[in-house]
Amino acid sequence: MFDFLDTGQYDVLGAFWVTVQLTLYSAVGSLVWGTLLAGMRVSPVPLMRAFGTAYVNLVRNTPLTVIILGCSVGLNQTLQIALGGQDFKEIGFRLAVLGLVAYTGTFVCEALRSGINTVPVGQAEAARALGLSFFQVLTLIVLPQAFRTVVAPLANVLIALTKNTTVAAAISVAEAAALMKEMMENESDAIFAVAAVFAFGFIVLTLPVGLILGWVGKRVAVKR
Repeated sequence: MFDFLDTGQYDVLGAFWVTVQLTLYSAVGSLVWGTLLAGMRVSPVPLMRAFGTAYVNLVRNTPLTVIILGCSVGLNQTLQIALGGQDFKEIGFRLAVLGLVAYTGTFVCEALRSGINTVPVGQAEAARALGLSFFQVLTLIVLPQAFRTVVAPLANVLIALTKNTTVAAAISVAEAAALMKEMMENESDAIFAVAAVFAFGFIVLTLPVGLILGWVGKRVAVKR
């Protein structure tokens, strides 16, 4: 039933390694971008609040496939932006990371903003009374507590990001979903076996993340 794994024709581990790389790079970028967006959304500057709100509402409600294809067609094919890539595969990988960061950052922003709202207003007011700027209050007082509050929601975002990397197949990034499609076309007599292999692979990637970050979230939660 799983004879196709013994032929050496398909690099399943390599495809999942690309998925892992997509997830890691996109997770780091999304965390940075989402934190900046959250800062904009609670900023005292009206223009920054307006940009953060508009960006989150627009991008979060746009299908990820459209964003990924927009990065490929709009940035690469139309504007000839290669993001430093040297060949088609490298360019596609970087564009996929960019699209995933742009999309997932909005969910990180909303999760983090909910954590910011749990921080007592009196703490921020006391910090401002001591002469701290908005940036200092946000980075020294508010965000450290907010991050501890939203570890579990961020774990859910990371799991969703891992599964969303399959959309990168739309621009020919050789990750797990692209290989699964190829294998289903070539191994039509073992479709269910192919699906089982890749389903198990994604479970192996996502389940430990949820369990570990769930445990971390309980350990670092702020006691009110």
